[in-house]
Amino acid sequence: MAWVVSSATPAAADTSACTHHWSGPQVCIRMEGRNGWNKITAIWTNPPRAAKTRTVYLTQDGQQVGHQHTARRKGKTLSYTWSAFEQGTNAKMCVRFRGIDRVACDTTKYIGNRASL
Repeated sequence: MAWVVSSATPAAADTSACTHHWSGPQVCIRMEGRNGWNKITAIWTNPPRAAKTRTVYLTQDGQQVGHQHTARRKGKTLSYTWSAFEQGTNAKMCVRFRGIDRVACDTTKYIGNRASL
């Protein structure tokens, strides 16, 4: 399993994190929303050219969320986006593609009310 580093600052409403192994599969998670209510996207940034689809899983604090889904090729990546739902704050959200041991995770955050968002 690979470790990930969040690329967002605490004040950001949207965050993303990717595995940081420069060889092999590169997997990312993107969360768009605020205060524990997010739309989550799993992205495999460098799949084999022949890969058109792949099963993807979402977990929250180690527990699978719903059923498995099918990520589809969009340009050079495979991705799937879950509709926005409430995860709460400080929830560890992770995505994993079938057949890959890399997992990308990020944690939901409370950012407060900001007029600029």
